[in-house]
Amino acid sequence: MNKYSNSDVSVVVCTMNSISGIQECLASLREVGVGEIIVVDANSTDGTQEIASKLADKLLVDPGTGLGNARNIGIKESTGNLILNMGSDNVMPEHQLEKMVHYLEQGGFHGVAAKTQVIGESFCAQGLNSWRAGRFPEGERAIIGTPTLFLGDTLREHPYDPSRRFSDDSELCERWTKKFNAKFAISDAVVLEVGKTSWNEVQIRAKMYGVSDQEVFMKNRGTWSLARKTKSLLHPLTVDFIMPVQHLSFSQAPRSIPFLAAFTSLRYASWLTTEIKLRQRNSLVDKSN
Repeated sequence: MNKYSNSDVSVVVCTMNSISGIQECLASLREVGVGEIIVVDANSTDGTQEIASKLADKLLVDPGTGLGNARNIGIKESTGNLILNMGSDNVMPEHQLEKMVHYLEQGGFHGVAAKTQVIGESFCAQGLNSWRAGRFPEGERAIIGTPTLFLGDTLREHPYDPSRRFSDDSELCERWTKKFNAKFAISDAVVLEVGKTSWNEVQIRAKMYGVSDQEVFMKNRGTWSLARKTKSLLHPLTVDFIMPVQHLSFSQAPRSIPFLAAFTSLRYASWLTTEIKLRQRNSLVDKSN
């Protein structure tokens, strides 16, 4: 029997023009009986705030300095024994939150994630599902990403790095592991994803990952060995192409491999573009000084 129930969970949802999924997201959380819903909004202009004001317990303002800071705003105001970080495009089916809670407690983990599945049969939907199946299998992991369920007091005492725009998950997991040997896992729960299956949304996702790659590499390249730097440089190729391809069936391969190759290429392009822009900005600062 679980020590905690769904009513012990505070949910933090960060939004910015999230009209495509926010209604289903918040409604699903209400239906499964979470104790508290907190929306942190970055000045949406598409009706997101109006929906959140009706379905959330708290609607807070995100100044737009990054996802790490936005999450911290919600976490600080949370009161639950457990804190669930949900994407605005995530929908929580019945009984899946109970699986996350059970997995957290029985495994003695500090945080657990859920698998995510896109609804639909389009090229992007099938590609994303193939990518996720290979990249995020169930079991203990060094790093987990949204949707994530954490011990509430631990997350409030050791929140996200507010300077991280997109690499907030990896930084938190690595810091907790070093600080108190924290354990994380991907659970057997499955959370649905809606409203972000267009090619444009895939590009946005790849771009975010590329920015995250650049942030992590920049923060650590001064202390990393050559082998560790090489591992980081090969990370997108490994997790976004090689691992998913290994899980494909013969029938899936013709349609999924082009998607995986394109996604990986877009992620590397974003990493490179972010690095070039940073160097140009630094160069201008040096010249002005």
